Amino acid sequence: MAAKPKAVIIAGALAVVVAAVAAYALYTYLRGQETKLTEAVATQRIVVAAVEIPMGTTINMTQVKTADWPKSNMPQGAFPASDQVIGRTSTQTFLAGDSITEPKLMPKEGPIGIMTYKIPEGHRAMTVGVDQVAGVAGFINPGNIVDVVLIAAPPGSSQQIGKIVLQNVPILAIAQIVEQKEGKPVVVPTVTVDVTPEDSEKLAIASTQGRLQLVLRRLGDKEIAKTTGTTVSRVIGGVSGPPVKVASTGKKVTKAPAAPVEQFTTIEIYRGSTKTTEKFKAQEIK
Repeated sequence: MAAKPKAVIIAGALAVVVAAVAAYALYTYLRGQETKLTEAVATQRIVVAAVEIPMGTTINMTQVKTADWPKSNMPQGAFPASDQVIGRTSTQTFLAGDSITEPKLMPKEGPIGIMTYKIPEGHRAMTVGVDQVAGVAGFINPGNIVDVVLIAAPPGSSQQIGKIVLQNVPILAIAQIVEQKEGKPVVVPTVTVDVTPEDSEKLAIASTQGRLQLVLRRLGDKEIAKTTGTTVSRVIGGVSGPPVKVASTGKKVTKAPAAPVEQFTTIEIYRGSTKTTEKFKAQEIK
């Protein structure tokens, strides 16, 4: 009988030890989960956009604010204070609430133009002069897509032709320059376009051959139009050219008068259910 109390004591001691180990393990697990939860919801204040900030904007105090941001998802290059971004220029558009980060701002050192950031990889930015009408009466803006029409006289011809030389060309910027024409300063609108290296060669040649006209495309219209170009003669159909000169005598050769065309009148004749049609000369009808 004396062995039972001893066995009970040992079993009780083992139970206490197991319970203590289980309690410690549970405590450790819960503390670990609490730590993970704390880290997951932990935040840090960083600079974000208070309003939409377009690309190329020099940021001012009214456009930014600080806000809590999860530490577990902290953007690289974020700023903890607003004064660190004031006066910097954005290289892309920020929506309200977006984090302001170093990679999205122009470098502090060196005046790198914002246009550098607008040019897609493998493309080039090229500026050409156009006239006032060529800008679709001022309705072309950066971001629009246009076709470029060249109006010039082909080699060996005195007649001008209008031909689309480039299609689906994005507009990057609109500006004005002052040029001297006939000794007088003239304001010439310019457009900077996004082109491939091959298209830049075409546009460079076209800009020296005649006048460039921009044709605004509908948003989303990417269809390539196949045209052969047109001339004044095609546009003004039916207009005869000047008399042809004979090289040997210098006399003008004119076309002989066309023979008079007889006029006919058509009359429908019904005989019962049968219909016939007969033609009569105009002078035969009295």
